[in-house]
Amino acid sequence: MGWVSTSKATALLSAVLLAATGAIAAGEAKLQVDLSSPDSIRAAAKIVAANLFSYYHGNQPGQTPGILPGPPPGGPYYWWQAGAMWGTYIDYWFYTGDSTYNDETVRAMEFQSENSYQPANWTLSLGNDDQGFWGMAAMLAAETNFQNPPDGQTPWLTLAQAVFNTQAWRWDMEYCNGGLHWQIPTTNGGYDYKNSIANVVFLNIGARLARYTKNDTYAKWVDTAWDWIEGVGYITKDYNVLDGGHTEENCTDINPVQFSANMAVLLHGSAIMYNYTNGSEKWRARVAGLLNHTIDFFFPDGIMVERACELPDRVQCNTDQHSFKGYMHRALATTAVVAPFTREQIVRVLRSSTEGAVSSCLADGTCGFRWNTGSYDGDNVVGPAGQEMSALAALSTLLIDQQKVLNGPLTNTTGGTSQGDPSAGGTFNALAPPKPITTADRAGAGILTAVVLATFLGGLVWMGMGWSEGS
Repeated sequence: MGWVSTSKATALLSAVLLAATGAIAAGEAKLQVDLSSPDSIRAAAKIVAANLFSYYHGNQPGQTPGILPGPPPGGPYYWWQAGAMWGTYIDYWFYTGDSTYNDETVRAMEFQSENSYQPANWTLSLGNDDQGFWGMAAMLAAETNFQNPPDGQTPWLTLAQAVFNTQAWRWDMEYCNGGLHWQIPTTNGGYDYKNSIANVVFLNIGARLARYTKNDTYAKWVDTAWDWIEGVGYITKDYNVLDGGHTEENCTDINPVQFSANMAVLLHGSAIMYNYTNGSEKWRARVAGLLNHTIDFFFPDGIMVERACELPDRVQCNTDQHSFKGYMHRALATTAVVAPFTREQIVRVLRSSTEGAVSSCLADGTCGFRWNTGSYDGDNVVGPAGQEMSALAALSTLLIDQQKVLNGPLTNTTGGTSQGDPSAGGTFNALAPPKPITTADRAGAGILTAVVLATFLGGLVWMGMGWSEGS
C-alpha cells in the first residue's frame, strides 16, 4: 500500500493553506473558517489534520510505525496517546470523508496490536487505560466501517474484544472489592492505584461491545463496572467523577481532582448503554447527570476548560492533559446521537466551544491550548500534538448533521462488517461476570470513603495520579 509520507502531508498542508488563506505566511493570520458552512469546516479541519500529522514520524525509514515520539526522554508522548490520535483520525475520516490518513491508520493500529495491544516494548509504562485507548480506537473502526485490515491481520472488532477480555481477566477482587488497577505489570509504579480512567475505559468498551454484538453479558460487566466505580466513591451523588485511590487504603484516599477525559469516556459509555437498553430510566438519569455536570464544570461560558490544570493565571497541564479536550468533543457528539434527548444541549456547547478552539489556531493549523482567550496562546512546547488533536476533534464533530452520523454507530445487524472473536485475547471467559457488588459492600466503602476524603481534602496537594505519571 502507499503509506502517507511526511513530504506528502507537508505538500498537502501547503496546498490547502494557500487555497484557504490566500498565500498568507504561516503564523501571520488566524485559521479562516465559517462554522455555518460544512465545506469551510472540512477545509479548516484538513489544515489542522495535516499539522497534526507533522508530529508523527512512524512512516519514516528507521522509525516505529504507530507511535508518536517518546516516551521521555526520547520524546514527550507516551504510547497511549498515539492510540488516541488514530481514533481521532478515524473520526476525522468519518465526519469529513477525507481518507488521506486511512492507510497509515490501519498500518499503525495493526503494527501496535501485539498481544491484544500490550506490546512488550511498552511494559514499563503500560496501563489498563493505555491499552484501553487503543481498544476504543479499534472499536470505533468497527462502528464506522473503517477500512478493514489486510487479509491475515486481526479485524477491528476482534481487537476490541481482545482488549476487553484481557481486562476482564484482570478485574481484581482482592483489593477495594473489585476494579482494575491503573497499571498492568505488578512491578510498575502506580500498580497500587485503582483509578477512574482504567475502569471507565473498560466500561466504555464493554458498553459498545454489548450494543454492537447484542450480547447482554457485556452489559452485565458494564453494570458491574458502574456499580464498583460508584460504590467506591469515584462517582459522587452530584456526578463528579474523581480520579482514584490506593489499594493499601482500600481505595478510600480518593484524589478528588476531576479530569475531563474520565468524564468523557464515562459519558460516552453511559450514553451507549442508554441506547442499548432502549432508553432505560436508570441510564437516562446517569447520562443526564453526567452531562449536566460536564457542561457546568468543563464549559464555563460555553468554551471548554481543563480545570484541573488550566488555571486562570497559568497552565500546568502535562502532555497527556493537552489532548483531553478532543476526547470530550468526540464523546459529546456521539452522546448527542445515541441519546437524542441530549442533542440540543450538546450541539449548542459544541458550537460555542469550537468557536473558541478555532480562535486559538493560526492559518497553518497550529492551535493553542487555551480556547477562551480569543487568540493563539503560543502554547506549543508541551505536547503540541494534543492541541492539534483537540482542535481537529472540535472541527470534525461539528459535521454531526449528516445522515450517516445520525444513524448512530453501526452494529453487526445494521451494516457493521468487522469480524469478531468472543474468545480473543486468551482462554479466559470474559462472558462470565463477577459477583455483583452488594448494598452492604457499597455502604462499607462509602463510610470509609467519607471519613478519609474529609481528611484528605484538608491537606490536598494536587496530584492527578492517573494522568501525571505517564499513563
